Amino acid sequence: MTESTVAGMAGMKAEEKEIKLPEQITGGEALLRCLIEEGVDTVFGYPGGAIMPIYDKLLNFSGSIRHILTRHEQGAAHAAQGYAMVTGKPGVCFATSGPGATNLITGIANAYLDSVPVVFITAQVVSNLIGTDAFQETDIIGISMPVTKWNCQVKRPEDIPSTIARAFYIATTGRPGPVLIDITKDAQAGKLNFSYSKCTYIRSYNPYKPLRMKEIESAAILINHAEKPLILAGHGVLIAKAEKELLEFAEKTGIPVALTLMGLSAFPTGHRLYAGFLGMHGNVGPNKLTNEADVIIAIGMRFDDRVTGNLKKYAGNARIIHIEIDEAEINKNVNVDIEINNDAREVLQKLIPLVNPASHERWIREFRICDKAEYDTVIKPEIKPVSGPVKMGEVVNMVSELTNGDAVIVTDVGQNQMSAARYYRFINPGSLVTSGGMGTMGFGLPAAVGAKTGAPGKQVVAFLGDGGLQMTIQELGTILHFNIAVKIVLLNNFFLGMVRQWQDMFFEKRYASTELVNPDFIKIAEGYHIPGKRVSAREDLKDALKEMLECPGPYLLEVLVEKEGTVLPMVEPGASVSDVKLIK
Repeated sequence: MTESTVAGMAGMKAEEKEIKLPEQITGGEALLRCLIEEGVDTVFGYPGGAIMPIYDKLLNFSGSIRHILTRHEQGAAHAAQGYAMVTGKPGVCFATSGPGATNLITGIANAYLDSVPVVFITAQVVSNLIGTDAFQETDIIGISMPVTKWNCQVKRPEDIPSTIARAFYIATTGRPGPVLIDITKDAQAGKLNFSYSKCTYIRSYNPYKPLRMKEIESAAILINHAEKPLILAGHGVLIAKAEKELLEFAEKTGIPVALTLMGLSAFPTGHRLYAGFLGMHGNVGPNKLTNEADVIIAIGMRFDDRVTGNLKKYAGNARIIHIEIDEAEINKNVNVDIEINNDAREVLQKLIPLVNPASHERWIREFRICDKAEYDTVIKPEIKPVSGPVKMGEVVNMVSELTNGDAVIVTDVGQNQMSAARYYRFINPGSLVTSGGMGTMGFGLPAAVGAKTGAPGKQVVAFLGDGGLQMTIQELGTILHFNIAVKIVLLNNFFLGMVRQWQDMFFEKRYASTELVNPDFIKIAEGYHIPGKRVSAREDLKDALKEMLECPGPYLLEVLVEKEGTVLPMVEPGASVSDVKLIK
C-alpha cells in the first residue's frame, strides 16, 4: 500500500467522522425540532422578550409548525386544551417570562383538573439573573407546581431534548395532564449538539400497572348477580378511547349507562341504554336511581362533589366497582368494594368475556318513568315553549336538530354550559369541549379556537354567556387573524345567569352584582369583520341558526333569551342525589 493511498484513506475516515458528528444548533431551534419529532404541527402562544430566541427560530419552521397567535396568554392555554380534547394529541402552548407565564395559570389549572395533556413552554430570564428580581422574572416553577403533573426548569441548552421528551411522555401517559418546561433565555440562545430520542421509561414514574385478573373476575361475579346495576362513565372512558368497549359491555350486560359532564359523548345519547346526564343539573333518573342501584360500575370518573351530592347519603345500597387509572382517586371520596387501578379500555376488554348476557328491563323501566316525569315538567316547556321569551334549552335543541348531533360543541361555564350538556344529543366521541373541574368562565371562546384548529373539517359551535364572552372577548382577534370558522351562539340574558339563579333560590332574590350592562356585541363582531345577527323572536330563530351554520367563515349569533330562567332539575348543595328537584 502506497503512502498516498494511506493518506487518502485517513482523509476519508476523517471526512466520514466529520459527517457523523451531531449538528450544533441553538436551544431554541432544538426545542422546535423536538416538537416536530413528537408530531406537533400546531402551537398556540404569545411572544415576549425572554422567549424571542425561540420565536426567531420559529420563522424557519413555518412549513412544519403552525403558530396561532392568540390575543392573551390565557386564551393560548385554553385554545391548546380545546385542540388536545378534539385531536387526542397533546396541545402545546408558548409564553414568555413574568406576566406571560403567570397569565397561563388558569388555563394550566383547568387542564390539570380535567386531565388534558398540554405541554406548556415558558421562557425565563437568563440564568445568572434568577433570584435577583430581574425584569419580568417570576418563579413559575413554584407557582405552577400544584397544578401541573410535572414541571422543570432548563438552564443548559444540552438539557432541552431530554427534558422535552420526558415532558411529552409524562403528559400523555397514565392519567394525562399538563406539564410545564421553563427555559432560560441563555439556554435558548446557547448551542448544543442536537440529537433526539423519545422517552419511553422513567424509573421513578410508573403510569401503568399490570392487570390483576383477580379483581376483574370478582367484578364480573358481582355484575352477574346484580339486579339493579348502573354504569357511571366519565372522561376516563374518552381518554382511554374505550367508547366501543363501553358500548359492547353495556349491550351485553343490559346495564344502563349514565355519563358525567366530562364523560358526555362517551356513549350515544340516543341509545336505549342511555340513562342520562349525572350531576347537579343532570337528569332525574341517573341521579335519583343511583341510591337504588345494588351495583355501581364507575369507569373513568372520580366521584366529584357535583355528581355525588351529600356523600353521607350517596349510593348506600350499592356495592361499588371503581375502574380508574389514577390510584389517588380510588377511595378518595367514596369507599369502594372492588378497586381496579388500570386503564379503562384494557379492563373492559378483559371484563366483557367474563360477564353474562343479561337484560334488566324492569330496572330500565324505572329510568323511563323518571324520564317521562322530567320531560313533562322540565324538558318540554324548555325546548318547546309555546309563548314567552326564547329559552336557552330551546336554542341548544334546535342546533342539535340542525346539526344532527354531529357538531363539536364548546361551552363556556354557567347556564349556557348546563343547557348545552342537557339538550345537545351527542353522537360522536370527544365532541364536547367544556371546563369541568375548574368551571372557568372565559374558557369557551378560546377553547373553540383550539377545537376548530384541531378539527377543521367539523362544524364547531360555541355556546357562550354574555358574562363569559366578555372575559376573553379579545380572542375574536385571533378568529379574525386566522379566519377560524367558529360558530358562536351568544345566549344573552344580561345576567351572570348561574350566580343569579343561586341568588334567586338561596338568597331571596338579592341580585348582588350579577345584572350586566352589555355592549353591542354585533357591532363588536363587525369591528373584527365577523358577520353576526341578533334575534329575540322565536319565529326568527331557526332561519338565523341556519344562516349561521351555512356561513363559510366565523359567525356570531346573539340570541336574547329569558332573563331570569332557571336550569332544572337541580340537586341543591348539601342535598342527596335522591332529592333532585324538578321545580324551584
